[in-house]
Amino acid sequence: MYILLALIAACALGVALHFLLPHRELRGVAVTPAIATAVAAATYTVMQWAGVAESSVWLWVASVGGGLLIAAIATISISAQRIHHDRLEKQALGI
Repeated sequence: MYILLALIAACALGVALHFLLPHRELRGVAVTPAIATAVAAATYTVMQWAGVAESSVWLWVASVGGGLLIAAIATISISAQRIHHDRLEKQALGI
């Protein structure tokens, strides 16, 4: 049941991360929290299967922190791709 705490924390911090990163108007509000939550869930599960105890701080740091790190990288990448694609579309349309 502790996995729910990690997922709620990753999702809430993912929402904050969405608003902290630039170009938020180019992506949906649920993208960053969804990535953070999915990565946190996968990391938490794998570490539990590997035998890391729920009381270990590394389980929480890796799942929540890793989820936020991957979400930040993915969000920045998505925004950069969107900017590039929009620039190409504007050139193609002559805008």
